[in-house]
Amino acid sequence: MLRRSFLALLPGSLAAARQYKADVAVIGGGLGGCAAALAALRHGLRVVMTEETRWIGGQITSQLVSAFDEHPWIEGSGGTRSYRDFRNAIRQHYRSYYPLTEAARGRSNLSPGGGSVSNFQCDPRAALQVLEGMLSPYMASGRLALLLRHRAVSADVSGDRIRGVVTKDLDSGLSRTIEAAYFLDATELGDLLPLTKTEYVTGFESRGETGEPSAPERANPANEQAFTMCFAADYLEGEDHTIEKPRDYAFWRDYVPALRPPWPGKLLSWTMSNPRTLEPRPMHFDPRETKRGPATAPLNLWLYRRIAAKENFRAGEFASDISLINWPQNDYWLGRIVDVPEAEFRKHVDAAKQLSFSLLYWMQTEAPRPSGGYGWKGLRLRPDIAGTEDGMAMYPYVREARRLRAEFTVKEQHVGAKARGNMAEAEAFADSVGVGSYRIDLHPTTTGDNYLDISSLPFQIPLGALLPRRVENLLAAAKNLGVTHITNGCYRLHPVEWNVGEAAALTVAHALRTGHAPRQLRAQKKLLAGLQQMMVEDGVEIVWRRLTTR
Repeated sequence: MLRRSFLALLPGSLAAARQYKADVAVIGGGLGGCAAALAALRHGLRVVMTEETRWIGGQITSQLVSAFDEHPWIEGSGGTRSYRDFRNAIRQHYRSYYPLTEAARGRSNLSPGGGSVSNFQCDPRAALQVLEGMLSPYMASGRLALLLRHRAVSADVSGDRIRGVVTKDLDSGLSRTIEAAYFLDATELGDLLPLTKTEYVTGFESRGETGEPSAPERANPANEQAFTMCFAADYLEGEDHTIEKPRDYAFWRDYVPALRPPWPGKLLSWTMSNPRTLEPRPMHFDPRETKRGPATAPLNLWLYRRIAAKENFRAGEFASDISLINWPQNDYWLGRIVDVPEAEFRKHVDAAKQLSFSLLYWMQTEAPRPSGGYGWKGLRLRPDIAGTEDGMAMYPYVREARRLRAEFTVKEQHVGAKARGNMAEAEAFADSVGVGSYRIDLHPTTTGDNYLDISSLPFQIPLGALLPRRVENLLAAAKNLGVTHITNGCYRLHPVEWNVGEAAALTVAHALRTGHAPRQLRAQKKLLAGLQQMMVEDGVEIVWRRLTTR
């Protein structure tokens, strides 16, 4: 392993190092990147991690998706030990520093938000502080260099090996070169794949290529899932926090999605397509409500991704519940952000912000109230929670990135319930390096497909899906692993992305320790068993334990 020291570059630091050498370069500081860095550091490796925004954590922080998308068994199984430790550390952070009620403080399964989407929701800033705390000892010792506001812009490749990656400081414009034995692509869009000329795929594969029953007859590389510019809001009854009328409000107020099958009317309404049946589904919105209604009642979107339930905190501490707005009504599918010029990326991000601002303005001024009347003027945008001046997330919530052409590709017939003939289990992979579970949940796409939401079975994560077919020292460490457009729909969520990043780093740690390349570790039964045993000892579940209900 490499032992040359380097200086950790902190936000605002005057350090001007131009070259970094490490055992592992983690390009991208989202959930997968943080899990990868922590796993590599636990095993004594020296790590450089880059992050394009000012916040590490990806979807859970800079993308404002801190209402975790998880399966119902996550408290006890179906994820790595370190992932559960991270969630519990957030709970402890609240117990230590937030004015919780005694009832909330005493709940072992505390969810500060108490939202209905999953078991756990929190303020993204709390998640950020915990992640920073987990990494801080390694930064202090000099084994971790964290380069915030850095984007990979080029790579030095010799044959089938990456020798270095050049990053650009987005604030100063300086270039910095990272050399490492291994590179983990944990970027939100799979940025290292084109830079290193690693083979990858985008969009929808054809049924002829994958054999998937839900795939189309013809491939469409431009067919990407919607992304979302999320924001946070609270509600102050009797006050007026109406924002300035958005520039594109007239367009979005009257916009009727042209999807196949059709969307039921205007996007800005309380009726959407039911993701599973595509029939019209009425929704509900009332920020004054604090409790979920009966199971048969329409979903109150205000409670869906709530990240702060006022009732969890001492009286007078919180003026209101706080909710994240990440709904079908602000999904953006009018343009793609993968494999497009920077100007086009920015154009669509700006348009998606206009959609989210328009949704907020519509809710403040024109949205029908359940008891009559229109508009909720007390809805207040919370830029402080987003960490931005305009109140929108620092980065789009990305559902679909470039995907590795991997040693092995997970397909619908491996994990889809119907595609497996309603078998009790998903495909068992001999090279499993993790587990996960989520429905195959595909949002509307850039070429006009409506939802595709179908049942899947609790699944495994094969090591082969993390390994390129050709390049030797690059591994996928986020949602860019070897899955299809369809199976991306269940492999892209919080605990799975964490597991992918952790598994990639543990594979590298074992490769460096034993002298066997990742491809050898997978190919030879005895070597694979040694890797998997090391992972199990590190708290990675490679097979599902007996499932219990929520």
